[in-house]
Amino acid sequence: MGPVTKQAIFLGGELYRFGGFRGNHPLAIPRVAAVLDLCHALGWLPESERLDCPEADHEQLCMFHDAAYVEALRRADSAGHVSADDRARYHIGTFENPVAPGSYLRAACAVGGSILAADLAMQGRLPFHPAGGMHHGRRDRASGFCLFNDPVFALRRLAEHGLDRIAYVDFDAHHGDGVQDAVAADARMHTLSIHEAGRWPHTGAADDASTGRAVNLPVPPGCSDGEYRVLVDEVVLPWLDMIRPDAVVVVCGTDALDGDPLSAMEVSNGAWWGAVAAVVARVPHAVVLGGGGYNPWTLARGWSGLWGQLSGRSHEGPLNGPARAVLQGLHCDLIDDDEVRQEWISTLNDRHGAETIRDPVRMLARDARQALARRHRQLSLLETP
Repeated sequence: MGPVTKQAIFLGGELYRFGGFRGNHPLAIPRVAAVLDLCHALGWLPESERLDCPEADHEQLCMFHDAAYVEALRRADSAGHVSADDRARYHIGTFENPVAPGSYLRAACAVGGSILAADLAMQGRLPFHPAGGMHHGRRDRASGFCLFNDPVFALRRLAEHGLDRIAYVDFDAHHGDGVQDAVAADARMHTLSIHEAGRWPHTGAADDASTGRAVNLPVPPGCSDGEYRVLVDEVVLPWLDMIRPDAVVVVCGTDALDGDPLSAMEVSNGAWWGAVAAVVARVPHAVVLGGGGYNPWTLARGWSGLWGQLSGRSHEGPLNGPARAVLQGLHCDLIDDDEVRQEWISTLNDRHGAETIRDPVRMLARDARQALARRHRQLSLLETP
């Protein structure tokens, strides 16, 4: 990333110590709370670098979401149960999208945090909002564990500041379908997603350009560090250079990291941090959000290390006792005890992943470059007086 030139700010709060998921749901793990604890143990989170996420009010939420859906979610949260009609219409109260006490508040604060992050970015700050990144949510229903779609609010807030070229980059292992569809008709918005092919929601094919401003890079299972870097260096960064955005919203789901139970990608956190840093360094204003991630050890280390990088800190070698204690205290029903790797407890940095680049990824990069070249020629013709 090079020298940090913007003051990073961590958006979070004690609210996120009380999870909205229960039982064997994939998100019933410590997430933001584990990052807060690990960063505190490392001495990386002074009060001067942290803000609580405000709650988006009803009027703000209805700037994207359907008012009837917002009310249904609030009603279900308050009543403690979901009616059969609301369950069928809005997809809430299901195993995929459960509603527990406080679900509405947490989702509304995720939106409020993303709106605040956009404002801070325009003030020259570098906001990191790990509770954000809920990129599957739909205007009138929940989807993919996401009740509201906070990245859409960050993008729209940036547009409200008068920007007319805004990029969205999604590093989650699952395609950012909700965001791509939500901004498809807005000529100011350009989206790019690197995700695992064949994974839910089974969208984001390589030839899916939406309304002409989307780039999708579905990688095969086992995506390596070398393959990830090829796509970033040969597609993502040239794409940013082509569209010249004034701002970018980045979703950083840790399910792209090796060891996540809901994906088969094998990217190390070092390669992943490098990808995020390269994007942030390329654009004048940046909002960095969280996203998916279902392995609490790789998530806590991934997001903590990302915060360290954004805020100008680094950590090599063994972790201190308090940091190790945080990681030792984590648990996940989707990962057996004998599957927990020693480095997930003792270090922040993953071992470097493989540099092998397979032919399907080379072809994916080549085809994407060719598509970008065609799009660039079309844009040049359109911009010629």
